[in-house]
Amino acid sequence: MSISSPLFFSMYKQILKQYWGYDDFRGIQSEIIESIGAGRDTLGLMPTGGGKSITFQVPAVCKEGVCIVITPLIALMKDQVQHLREKGILASAIYSGLTRNEIISTLENCILGNTKLLYVSPERLGSQIFQTKLAHMKVSFICVDEAHCISQWGYDFRPSYLHIADIRKIKPDAPVLALTATATPKVIEDIQQRLGFREPNCFRMSFARKNISYIVRKATDKIAEMVHILNSVPGCAIVYARSRQGTKELADILNENGIPSTFYHAGLEHAIKDLRQQQWQRDEVRVMVATNAFGMGIDKPDVRLVIHIDCPDSIEAYFQEAGRAGRDGREAYAVLLTNGHDEVKLRRRIADTYPDKEYIRNIYEYLAYFYQTAMGFGKGQSHTFDISKFCRAYKLFPTLVDSSLKILHNAGYIEYETDPETKARLMITLSRNELSRLETLTPNEEKVMTTLMRMYGGLYSDYVYIDESAVAINSGMEQNDVYVILKGLSHRHIVHFIPEQKIPFITYLQDRDEKDRIVISREVYEDRKAQLEKNINAIIAYTKNDEDCRSVQLLGYFGEEHSEECCKCDVCRDKRRTNRSDAVVKAKEQILELLADGERHFVTELNDIQVSTPDLDKALNNILRDEIAKLEGSYISLNK
Repeated sequence: MSISSPLFFSMYKQILKQYWGYDDFRGIQSEIIESIGAGRDTLGLMPTGGGKSITFQVPAVCKEGVCIVITPLIALMKDQVQHLREKGILASAIYSGLTRNEIISTLENCILGNTKLLYVSPERLGSQIFQTKLAHMKVSFICVDEAHCISQWGYDFRPSYLHIADIRKIKPDAPVLALTATATPKVIEDIQQRLGFREPNCFRMSFARKNISYIVRKATDKIAEMVHILNSVPGCAIVYARSRQGTKELADILNENGIPSTFYHAGLEHAIKDLRQQQWQRDEVRVMVATNAFGMGIDKPDVRLVIHIDCPDSIEAYFQEAGRAGRDGREAYAVLLTNGHDEVKLRRRIADTYPDKEYIRNIYEYLAYFYQTAMGFGKGQSHTFDISKFCRAYKLFPTLVDSSLKILHNAGYIEYETDPETKARLMITLSRNELSRLETLTPNEEKVMTTLMRMYGGLYSDYVYIDESAVAINSGMEQNDVYVILKGLSHRHIVHFIPEQKIPFITYLQDRDEKDRIVISREVYEDRKAQLEKNINAIIAYTKNDEDCRSVQLLGYFGEEHSEECCKCDVCRDKRRTNRSDAVVKAKEQILELLADGERHFVTELNDIQVSTPDLDKALNNILRDEIAKLEGSYISLNK
């Protein structure tokens, strides 16, 4: 019996009702589910809030074997695994920070059939242990979330996604379900090609969000305008800023103006990020000021306003972030603030992101000097990388160094890990009895030890990854105080504490070579640079185009060429005001033409003028206000 037969589709609906409480699918969910259920490689394009997770979670429950879900968002996979387990669905996740034993145990459970959905970060796909264990699993299908990340033409290309091709070779019979909320026609084609689709097969919903008013507002003083907008539009809001420091500064300004706010960026401790996200989701603060690290996988339906105080690099990034407004279907606003400096800043990003090739080769050589790596050696060696120290040593700018290292990473010479998951680790070195008899602990030390034992198991037998910020929150102490206490306990051999290390890593993937022999291919450099330039030109054109409806512009960029005007955006509103003004002028001219004979006329004669009643009333009021004409009972005439 076909997995796409009516009987199986009835089973899908039954599963949907049993676990999610919905009576039926919406949009293109059922088409995608039927397609992947029938074993066809499938691409689903669904806007933010379109219900992507249902399209792979429902068939994963129905089908035999484990569904491999590839997503770059660790916070999202943790959240979805938790929700699935709460529903009684067997789900697990593998990501950086887990011990080797935890990873092996999770993979063994998949082999034994004790898991329905296994979430994996793309970086894990290339590991030998994952690929070895995968070969022994029964895989129902492979789901690739944020599938645009595999395309070099996408706005968020991630080389780690290319490992998915290796997974397909190991499991050639497992169909692929690719999902994304943002893809141009060129990216749609590229996704299917890179994922090895047996045949083109794409389902798409309109990206139209009829409840969102897209606004581009020119503002000399963006901060003042941001405060004004937040005071004018009630409800929960997100403000997107480009820099980490900027998020803190803007949140401080909003709080000073009586608007409860917090800030979020990738450099914060995990527990701090979780706490701030929860505060915002529980409406304990109204505004989240964040970099683009915030938002993917965030399911808060009542966001009434998204403000971009800095212009994003692409239409795709803007559309995805703006789309976090109004997911409950109610009226919402997405406002992009611009001024004369934005175009200059955006174009500067091209040069900052793609330095000259000779500069990049020099960075490669400076790395060898920095680590004293001899010619023909270095492959497999990993080093911590202090970018400030490196830049001081060779009198370089951090932005250009960072960009150069990313290009060398994409070219295959080094692995440049900018945000490593090297969590703190701790093991209690005393036995339970020895610890219980210890009388030298201070009250704060006892509080920290009690919190650790309540939060983590296995501390007596092995090192356990801990989150210092979470320990601080749960013990009611400052994080720095917890750090000092743990270092003191470690010094006294009560625990062995290995602090968290946030310094980036560089690993040589090839032996050191002559800098002139370093090949930076067209695909890695020229093509990507051209794509960035194209993306930036598109967002600049969007901010400057005051003639076409914002929604029509955005949807046209994604290939929807015949969409209707929204009648909500700043362009549509300006057109309506202009049309209204023209209609009033026309009505005024016709009234004066009627009165030009100098005679008295019945007011009712004005009803023959072919304009709307509001425009006629406004024209008449203007004439009377300027004392061009006068009313006498039921008559109107010119003033003489």
